[in-house]
Amino acid sequence: MKEFQYTITDPIGIHARPAGMLAKAAKALDSTVTITKGDGSKSAAATKLMAIMGMGIKSGETVTVTVEGGNEEANCATIQQFFKENL
Repeated sequence: MKEFQYTITDPIGIHARPAGMLAKAAKALDSTVTITKGDGSKSAAATKLMAIMGMGIKSGETVTVTVEGGNEEANCATIQQFFKENL
């Protein structure tokens, strides 16, 4: 299991467009990607668009991203790069 923390920099937070892009990127990986809100109150599979949006993650909040199974090292690097470029 690999994980990293990321602070959301998008001024609107995780809204429909980036959430959809995230779900698409996560589905392309052979690992299970889970996002947990910084306070631990909510978590969701990164492949579930509505679950991600339902978390209500705002700009400035920190999330923990967990990558399990498959090629964890490469998939974690891929999803971390996605966060840096889009969120």
